[in-house]
Amino acid sequence: MSQNKLQHVFPKASRYDPEWVRRNSMGENVLLNLESLTKNLELKPGMRVLDLGCGKAISAIFMAKEFDVTVWAVDEAIPASDNYQRIQDAGCSDRVVPLEADARALPFAEEYFDAIVVVDSYTYFGTDDKYLPYIARFLKPGGRIAVVDVCFSNEIESLDQVPEFLQKDYQNYWYFIHTVNWWRKLWEKTGLVQVEVAEKLAEAELVRQQYVQDFEQQGEKDPFAKALAQDKEHFISFFRIIGRRTGKSAYLQDYKESSKK
Repeated sequence: MSQNKLQHVFPKASRYDPEWVRRNSMGENVLLNLESLTKNLELKPGMRVLDLGCGKAISAIFMAKEFDVTVWAVDEAIPASDNYQRIQDAGCSDRVVPLEADARALPFAEEYFDAIVVVDSYTYFGTDDKYLPYIARFLKPGGRIAVVDVCFSNEIESLDQVPEFLQKDYQNYWYFIHTVNWWRKLWEKTGLVQVEVAEKLAEAELVRQQYVQDFEQQGEKDPFAKALAQDKEHFISFFRIIGRRTGKSAYLQDYKESSKK
């Protein structure tokens, strides 16, 4: 892929060492997807931002550096101490706070954040109808929740609709993936957010090409990169959805208790 093209479409992400980004991305290039998302998301200096499912925290580092916001980098699988070391190495220890926490049991005050950003991880917990009402608790009225992740071009309603190239891995990696319209409906019916953006990424083809190229060059096996390489019809894509928090509240049985049942 032309480096000039990447720099033109992703001017901010292209300034970061590509080896550092690849080493610290848990899948596709996290900064490409994040920059695609922030093109539609206004982040102002001094804002409090929750980076949920932050992985190795390079998305949080990016937002702190590029937008001068304060970021709480939360992930359940990556030790906070490991992320803190990366944050220190990047010179962001005054603007990024690492936390090790479950996305369903967050230790924050209600209406604490100006924005909640979720890059490449919302599909792991956000498909639950009760999750948006839970996470919206922590967002100020008028604040934004913004997600970028993988999607399908058509909804799969039954196993006989699974494309042939996905059939082997579908029940391990893909059964919780949906269309953009599915996500829009899930959010809109709560009344808790006004959906401002719900669309496939205009930059999706570049993200796809870079992801496949990275893993082919490294000779590593990755089920997602393999599926993207085999997807000749572009059934798999990437999407962004941004919702503005309304003033509406919703009854929600205690999430921590209900999720254990």
